[in-house]
Amino acid sequence: MSKKVIAAGHICLDITPVFPGEKVENLTDVLNPGKLIYMKEADVHTGGAVANTGLAMKILGADVSLVSKIGDDAFGEMVMNIVKQYDAQEGMIVIPGESTSYSVVLAVPGVDRIFLHNPGANDTFVMADIPEKTLEGVALFHFGYPPLMKQMYVDGGIELVRMMKTMKERGIATSLDMTSVDPNSPAGKADWDAILKAVLPYVDFFVPSVEELCYMLDRERYEEWQVRAAGKDIADMLDLEKDIKPLADKCMAYGCKVLLIKCGAPGMYYRTANREELEKVGAAIALDVEAWADKDGFEKSYVPERILSGTGAGDTSIAAFLTAILEGCTPEESMQLATATGASCVAAYDALSGLKSFEELRAKIAAGWNKN
Repeated sequence: MSKKVIAAGHICLDITPVFPGEKVENLTDVLNPGKLIYMKEADVHTGGAVANTGLAMKILGADVSLVSKIGDDAFGEMVMNIVKQYDAQEGMIVIPGESTSYSVVLAVPGVDRIFLHNPGANDTFVMADIPEKTLEGVALFHFGYPPLMKQMYVDGGIELVRMMKTMKERGIATSLDMTSVDPNSPAGKADWDAILKAVLPYVDFFVPSVEELCYMLDRERYEEWQVRAAGKDIADMLDLEKDIKPLADKCMAYGCKVLLIKCGAPGMYYRTANREELEKVGAAIALDVEAWADKDGFEKSYVPERILSGTGAGDTSIAAFLTAILEGCTPEESMQLATATGASCVAAYDALSGLKSFEELRAKIAAGWNKN
């Protein structure tokens, strides 16, 4: 594949303690104050959009360069050692004296993951950190996790808008991924509706999850979802017409060209703009406008061989979606490969070791892989 990709933004070290036992109904069945819990080994891998999506795209055959910031501490050394295994260390930026971002991922069987997160050096990332020479010949710029990167949401997201606008002005197709927001953090107090309204005109492929998107665009609806879910997975009880499509309407009205909303275990919803809007997608990606214009649908997820952890499943699904687009796949096949990759990812504790090639996935789909 000759189309060059940059995966930029958030990177961290993911530390996932492995819980023993079967699925539980509620988190409190396992976690209670003062309780001692015997654990299995801890799984330690890179996390964040840059590692999960960028490296997954590289594994799937894309020509990817990573651009992200880490500190010169022990966690930073671990991140760098992992990235070197994929020969993707060249764009990594090491900042003396800063801490490397990390997440402790609590993946209790049967309960959606909980993240204990330190943003570290990600908080200082700005457009100027991307070397000019790195942008030469780039077809796609993928940026991930602005809510965990301070300079991307302060001052109304002006730095995020500047960055995505710059990429568009250079003829580069743009992709933007979000992540969950802690309501009590500075990011949680940012006006995300206004930020998305400002940045989405410069975003070709917008790939958020349904929960984070609702939090940003319709806080009242999000709070109502939480009440309805009663501590269980929100995505399992959403209605496509009443809950998901209204959010999509708003994203498309704000200027998004291709929207993919990750809806957890049930699957993914996608929608595309009309031909005129799709003509504005970065030319270097060579999108088949006729095939992609005015599409809308929900792709159900495939049944995984096993479920160990959902860590990175959304990010790797995005990686497959974008890689399929680079390969010239139709919207329908791109969605199939995205959901198939997500199902492969959850069969491992980390984001990358469960991935399968497109050739393997196509064969498995053709053989009648069951959907949920």
